[in-house]
Order: sequence, then structure tokens, then C-alpha cells
Amino acid sequence: MMMDPKTLIETRARSARTAARAMALCPTKTKNEALQQMARGLVEKSQVLLEANRADVERARGRVTKAFLDRLTLTESRVEGMAQGLREIAGLPDPVGAVVESWRQPNGLEISRVRVPLGVIGFIYESRPNVTADAAGLCVKSGNAVVLRGGSEAIESNIAIATVLAKALEKVGAPAEAVQLVDTTDRAAVAALLELDELVDLIIPRGGEELVRWVSRNSRVPVLKHDKGVVHVFVDADADAAMAGTIVVNAKAQRPSVCNALETLLVHRAIAPSLLPALASRLGEAGVALRGCPETAALVPGITPATDADWDAEYLDLILSIRVVDDLDAAIAHIARHGTGLAEAIVTNDLGHARRFTREVDAAAVLVNASTRLVDGGQFGMGAEMGISTSRVHARGPVGVRELTTTKFVVQGDGQVRD
Repeated sequence: MMMDPKTLIETRARSARTAARAMALCPTKTKNEALQQMARGLVEKSQVLLEANRADVERARGRVTKAFLDRLTLTESRVEGMAQGLREIAGLPDPVGAVVESWRQPNGLEISRVRVPLGVIGFIYESRPNVTADAAGLCVKSGNAVVLRGGSEAIESNIAIATVLAKALEKVGAPAEAVQLVDTTDRAAVAALLELDELVDLIIPRGGEELVRWVSRNSRVPVLKHDKGVVHVFVDADADAAMAGTIVVNAKAQRPSVCNALETLLVHRAIAPSLLPALASRLGEAGVALRGCPETAALVPGITPATDADWDAEYLDLILSIRVVDDLDAAIAHIARHGTGLAEAIVTNDLGHARRFTREVDAAAVLVNASTRLVDGGQFGMGAEMGISTSRVHARGPVGVRELTTTKFVVQGDGQVRD
């Protein structure tokens, strides 16, 4: 007889809590062996994973957008990418036990802040099954247990992936229960997970704006938000036009369905006449539909007029809004009003403007002369990521193994007491 969602979730969370205590004490060697075994298992079982994924894709086809279907689809190269991500995580320094700082008090006390795992992490995410492997790998390396709840659209893929990962843990003598997948599509399971503040230490939601906001409103467990990305690139007056074009096309078209893809292009008035016609042509060749302000429309005939709603839109598709602005101040003001704090970029040859932009723009990642698509745990040398946190507490930006730890004080004395 199948358990009701609340009982199922509590059972999984309790076994994850037990596994977390064991994972916290796992030697680095064991964790790395587990990650390597996970990578091997994914490659060896790639056809099983792809078959499960085909069932998910066929069920979703015709009911979701092209961008959504792209996020859902696995290929042989994406399976290998998952495996490579796990290998890279294995090669990272182990954060557990690292001494963040230490000092000696006048009374002789030796005090250290030491990194320790968070415990049990509840990870709620949508559509992208490769995220299952990333999240599990990061939690294993950081000595945590994880309860995974993927979207119903990827249920077959996620079950297949999680089965491989759990078996890999068993093979190296680590607890398989450290990677738990909630294998029901009943939404009551998510609500039940959010109630378990005595068993779960952190909830990380990764998906659409509606999901993240709903989780944040309803969770009794602390939430680390991966919020939406209304991402900007500002092309300054003295920017290198060739560099700007390459960065903009990459940021928008390389993979438009993800949160760090460009959504609004801001162009300094002085460079707009020479930049925009050719850049619009390049974007059109890449399949990007353009929406622009009146000044943009004057330079790019036939462009769709932008509305006020476009400046706040996260398209996650081959759509780009363009606005001509007076100067750096106007660009920063636009970003302050419409940005969501995930990633922002400037293309400029003016060092002073670059410094002002990085100082004054408030986002988890601020880039100079580089594509926003680089804001990613893998691209930052972190192996993978649980998401890009737009929260201000605990962690901000790509969430990797170090961000999945907290600290404790270790105090060594020789008989000291308080007067």
C-alpha cells in the first residue's frame, strides 16, 4: 500500500537525517570515491537514462514551450556533462573541517571557526533532470544529505538518475539514504517537506518565479532563493563594438532558456547608431526576436515596440528587449529599477566606468567585458551549483560545496573559567 505524501516525506526526511550524521563524518577519500562512482554509473547507464527521459519528453511535448522542452531533454552529451560535473566536484578541496579563521585570546583560549555540513537539504526544482546529479554531488562532497523533489514533468528521468546515484554511495560504503528522491508527483509532498523544520535544515527552490515565491511564503524551514533573472548588458559609449556584439549574442542566444541569459540590452546613446543596426542583424540571424524603445526603433526599422512590461520580463526564450540610455547613470538607474539581482554586465573600455558599475550595481554577480552566461558554478570552477542564490543571507551567487556548509566554533582551553 502506498504511503500518503506527508508520511512518505517524513519517512524520507528521517532517513536523510540519519544519513546526514554519517555523511558529516565521511572521509574525503570516501566522498570522492562516491562521486567518481556516480559519474561512472551515469555513463554506464546512459541508455537507461535516455530511455526514461524520452518518456518524459514525449509526455510533455505539445503541452510546454520549446524552451521548457529544451531544459527537460537529456542527450548523450548532457549525460556526459553530468558525469564530468561530478568528477570536477570530486577534484575540489573538501570544505568540511577547513579552518576559516583562528585566534588566541589573552587568557590563553585557542578559538577557531571550522566549516561543518548544514545537515539535511531539501531541494525543490523544475524540468532540468541534470540538476539532480549536480545537487546530489554537491551535497555528498559537502557532507550533507539531500531530499530531492524534481518537477512532475521529469519524474521518470529523475528516478533513473537518483537510482544510479544512490547505488554509487552504497558501493563505496556510504549511506544510500544520503540521496533521497521524492518519487511522487503529488504537490502535497512539497507542502509536507516545507513543514519539517525539525528534520530539514535548508530548503533551496530552483525554478520559475511562481515556484520560488510559493516556497518562500509557505516554508517553516529557512529558504535560500534561486529567484528569476532579469539580466542586463550595458554597452558603454567607448565599448569595443566587435566585443560587445560577441558578448551580447552569446549572452542571449547561447542558451536562452536559463536564468543567466540576457533579457534586456542597454546601449549608450553615443554608440547606438554605429552598434545597433549591425548587432540587430546578428541577433536576427541567431533567431532572436527584438523589442525596442522608440530610439532603438528609429535605428532598427521593423522592430517590435517595447512596452513597460518588457523591461521586467524574464523571457527565457529567443526574445530580447533593447533600450537606448543617456549614460552610465541612466543604465545603473534602469538596472536598479528592473533588475532582479542575479547577474549584470557592462562592456566598456573606461576603467572608471567599470569600477563604478561593479561598485554601484547590486547583483549576485557583476561582470566587466564578459557574457552573463559565465555566471555558473561550473564556469566559476566550483564543479556545479545548486542554483544561483539571489538571497543576501548565508550565500549569494552560485551555490557550490562551500556554500553548503556553515561554521562552528572550536575552543581549546587548559582550565580557563569565566570570572
